[in-house]
Amino acid sequence: MSDNGRHAVSVIGFIGSVFSPWYRWSGRRAPDNHVCINVATYGPGGRFTMTDRGRDALRQTPSQFTVGPSSMRWQDGKLVIHVDEVSSLPLVSRVRGTITLTPDAVTGVEVALTPDGAHVWRPFAPSARIDVDLGRRGHWSGHGYFDANFGTRALEADFSYWTWGRYPLKDGAALFYDAVLRDGSGTGTALRMDGDGQVAPMQAPPKARLKRSLWAVRRETRADAGHAPKQEMSMLDAPFYTRTAVSTRIEGEPTTGVHEALDLDRFRGPWLMPMLAVRVPRRPGWRF
Repeated sequence: MSDNGRHAVSVIGFIGSVFSPWYRWSGRRAPDNHVCINVATYGPGGRFTMTDRGRDALRQTPSQFTVGPSSMRWQDGKLVIHVDEVSSLPLVSRVRGTITLTPDAVTGVEVALTPDGAHVWRPFAPSARIDVDLGRRGHWSGHGYFDANFGTRALEADFSYWTWGRYPLKDGAALFYDAVLRDGSGTGTALRMDGDGQVAPMQAPPKARLKRSLWAVRRETRADAGHAPKQEMSMLDAPFYTRTAVSTRIEGEPTTGVHEALDLDRFRGPWLMPMLAVRVPRRPGWRF
């Protein structure tokens, strides 16, 4: 998010593009044949890009992940992302430029999201600075984060709902991951990163409701008792998934961070896949 709160960007690299209808329709047998670097910008002139590409577009080294025209590279302690994508309907246009993320620290934290460890969350850099240069799409700086999820089963096979939130604090950041498993049980993780880059469990504030999204996805986050969180910016609003900038209060400190809610009961419905195909084009071929 930009320091002035007017702009934001999200970049997700997929091997096995979990939100792609093409990957589901394929039977999810070959994750390397459904790869993507999803780039979404928020604020004035925001765009959404998510192209499902085939294995010919994938290149990997220990320090670089490339999918077709875009790449992520670890260089001199920074994550450098080169973007060259085309946004989806109805606003088809080029999104091109460089995003550089500089972590305050890189952690070794690993969190199992299911009892058997089939889904794992890695908050590599809960607190970071970000510089965005997307030409006419915007040039700004702000605060950011870098994390990853790994899984051996489909998300909707094991989860019915989850929320995630990352909130910057004067001395680090707070992170919350709350999930409802398919068997009805719940799991929750609350982590606090301090100014020295150390991450430890924290006492989670109570859950607090947010207004439902435009698609009526239910939402909740964490906040000090008696405080009502508020949406500050709508980022992504889909029938099963929302991403928003949310203001809340953690340990007495006001903060605005990024919040996500994912309704996997809705996502598992076959009616959704044709809708997603309009927003997620398939481009199987590629030549470097």
